[in-house]
Amino acid sequence: MIAASAVCTTAAAQNGPEPCKPVYLTFDTGHMGVAPLVAEVLKRQGVKATFFAAQERTKEGDGTLGRHWAPWWKARAAEGHEFASHTWDHAYWQADLPPAQPGGEPRFRIRPSSGAQAGKTLTWTAAQYCGNLQLGADRLSSVTVKKPLPLFRAAGGKTSPRLLAAAEACGFKHVGWAPAGFLGDELPSGQYPNSALLAKALRDIRAGDILMAHLGIWSRQDPWAPDVLEPLVSGLKSRGFCFRTLREHPDYQTWISTHGG
Repeated sequence: MIAASAVCTTAAAQNGPEPCKPVYLTFDTGHMGVAPLVAEVLKRQGVKATFFAAQERTKEGDGTLGRHWAPWWKARAAEGHEFASHTWDHAYWQADLPPAQPGGEPRFRIRPSSGAQAGKTLTWTAAQYCGNLQLGADRLSSVTVKKPLPLFRAAGGKTSPRLLAAAEACGFKHVGWAPAGFLGDELPSGQYPNSALLAKALRDIRAGDILMAHLGIWSRQDPWAPDVLEPLVSGLKSRGFCFRTLREHPDYQTWISTHGG
C-alpha cells in the first residue's frame, strides 16, 4: 500500500510528481563500530530509518545503549529517526513451554546473547519477556529523549504465535522484514561479498518492503556498512523508491496511534 502523501519526482515525471515506492529501512543494534558511518550516509542522503535497540556488547565495553553511545542516539532522534525495542538482553526465543500450572501464564525458553545471563538457557514467563522489552524501550526513551514506537523486533526475528500474543498484550507489536529486505550483513563475506549483496537487493526489493541491517556484525570481515548502504540508497532512489519510517507503515499506523506511539 502506498500512502497518498508519499510522492517523489522522477525523471519520467512530466506532469507533476508521481507516487514513489516506499520502503522502510530498519537497523538492529550490533557492535556499533559502523554506526557513525551509517549516520553520515543517512544524513547525506536525507533518509530516515527506524532503529531497534538492545543493550549489546560493543568495543567500548558499556553496551550499545550505555553512556558512550548515548549522544549518538540523541543525535539520531534530533534528525527525526524512530526507535523501538529489540529486547534489553538481545533475548532469543527458542521454544514455547507449558504454563507452570494449568491455565497459568505462558512461559518460553529464552537464550540472551547479552547481559549477565548471556549464553544461558532460561525459562521466562510472558511478564518477564515483556519486562525485558520494556527495559529496552525505557532506556531508548532516556537516551533519545523521545518516546519509542510501541513496536519490537525479536532477536534473530525468532518468535511464535504465543510469544507475539504475549507481547501484544503488554503493548508491543512485532516487526519482521521482507524476504528481499534481508540485506545480508550477517552472512560470511567470502561467500556473500558486498557486491553480490548490493546487486541482489537492487534486483529484488519491491515497494512496501521492510529492510533490515545492523550497526555492526562481529563476524563479518567485509563490513556491509557503509560500503553497500550508500549505493543501495542511491540505487533505490534512482528506481523511484523513497524511504519512510515505520511510523508511516500502513500495517502499524493504527497500532501506533492507539498504543501511545
